[in-house]
Amino acid sequence: MRCDTMLAALLLTAAVANFDVYRFFTGETAGMGELKVVLRSREPVRVKGTGRIDPDGTLILDQEIAQGTRPLRTRQWRLRRVGPGRYQGSLSDARGMVNGDVDGPRLHLRFSTKDGFDVEQWLTIADDGRSAANTLKARRFGITVATLTEKITKLN
Repeated sequence: MRCDTMLAALLLTAAVANFDVYRFFTGETAGMGELKVVLRSREPVRVKGTGRIDPDGTLILDQEIAQGTRPLRTRQWRLRRVGPGRYQGSLSDARGMVNGDVDGPRLHLRFSTKDGFDVEQWLTIADDGRSAANTLKARRFGITVATLTEKITKLN
């Protein structure tokens, strides 16, 4: 009986893999979610992403974002592995560096927007490696003013 318990624990541990940022975001992705800004109604958000690895090892992720009834907009992420489980880079919407850390199945990103919001984002990869839950919180003066919840799916 004890051997069965140990085997089950090993199988469960093996199923929870590290979030492989390059593998997940290379190719096509699609996100569907909802943005809630304080004192506003919830808005649907749809994101189409196309990612590739530059020869220097930088992940380049181009995204098209449809938010509510607003015009379609684009942005670009550029992330590079700088150490075990650590990433740095840029985002066209951000002021300064984007910093990221992988802890098992979770990717934690931090950056400040050009509009002065401090953003923290947590992406948790599903066991199958084909989708991720994304939760983003934007703060100003330490107060959460917007929250995004999204499911991102790898299309290829």
